[in-house]
Amino acid sequence: MRGGPRVLGIVLAGGEGKRLAPLTADRAKPAVPFGGNYRLIDFVLSNLVNAEIRQIAVLTQYKSHSLDRHITTTWRMSNLLGNFITPVPAQQRLGPRWYTGSADAIFQSLNLIYDERPEIVVVFGADHVYRMDPGQMVDQHLQTGAGVTIAGLRVPRQEATGFGVIDADADGKVRGFLEKPADPPGLPDSPEESFASMGNYVFTTDALLEALRTDAEDPDSVHDMGGSIMPMMAATGDAYVYDFSTNIVPGSTERDHGYWRDVGTIDAYFDAHMDLVSVTPVFNLYNDRWPIYTLPPQLPPAKFVLGGRAEESMVSAGAIIGGGSVHNSVVSPGVRVDRGARVEDSVLMDGVVVGEGAYVRRAILDKNVVVPPWARIGVDTGADREHYHVSAGGVTVLGKGARAVL
Repeated sequence: MRGGPRVLGIVLAGGEGKRLAPLTADRAKPAVPFGGNYRLIDFVLSNLVNAEIRQIAVLTQYKSHSLDRHITTTWRMSNLLGNFITPVPAQQRLGPRWYTGSADAIFQSLNLIYDERPEIVVVFGADHVYRMDPGQMVDQHLQTGAGVTIAGLRVPRQEATGFGVIDADADGKVRGFLEKPADPPGLPDSPEESFASMGNYVFTTDALLEALRTDAEDPDSVHDMGGSIMPMMAATGDAYVYDFSTNIVPGSTERDHGYWRDVGTIDAYFDAHMDLVSVTPVFNLYNDRWPIYTLPPQLPPAKFVLGGRAEESMVSAGAIIGGGSVHNSVVSPGVRVDRGARVEDSVLMDGVVVGEGAYVRRAILDKNVVVPPWARIGVDTGADREHYHVSAGGVTVLGKGARAVL
């Protein structure tokens, strides 16, 4: 960051993402496509880069090939200026074992910190959809002198039971960190709200190193940032909360200010896509003052022929709507929708083909799925369950390369 402390970014991207299956059957969760052109990891990397944090290590582990390839081909920074974004796979530096948790992932990668010698280490998750200026969180961290600052999202108390919850006093000092509590504590200024942890942390380097070493020596620890490190640092009085609602991102609107989605389930992933396509989107991808970066495919513009049309939808490059219709959907690069086909309330990933007369509704079709002519998907969820994955919310999902049945 210009004129400030030396900052190293560490992005935790090693999760399996089991609840997003079958989308994670062949890829790491942060590599799951989102919004047509993007992958989930593009959001955190864009936030860090826009905030001038441009020395970033991405810790990967499970099924990381497509994630590693995306980072190395898309996120090329200036070597002249000493900037880098690099994937760091599990290297078994401390013996023949993989990462046992997010804290252990950093502990096994301490060479990154020793090599760069940062004053501040920013540790962010890799699989959330949001805009944030991390620089404002770093500023608060420096002002309070905390060992760690935890990003907190205001949520209704009754909804906080599924999160790690931050119990903080009126000055923001953290009194406790509670994992999925049955009775979440309210906020001093809003008793019916609680602070849910966003999984984003800012550390003073010395405090991080001390906490990681202490945690590594504890045989009873699960070696997790939220489950182990945060409760430990809260107990020592060395943690403060950062209220995400105070974060001001250039170009944000009143409608999308403070937007953050954990897309850890199929239904949450689907709902986040539906947030993109309304006339006034709940999350605005078109904010060019805080852009979300990626490497667009080298494809011609989308084409609409034979009366093909799209309404309340996002249609990516290379797509051909050839006489079909698309409604309230996200269409990724290279998709084809043939004559008489209809797509509603759906997410179509790269290379999907929807044949003549087919009907797709409330569905997610992964890369290169083929829907034969006159097939029906999402019309009868009971029948769909015999052949496909159907989420708790009734979203039908076809995995990569699948061919729908007639």
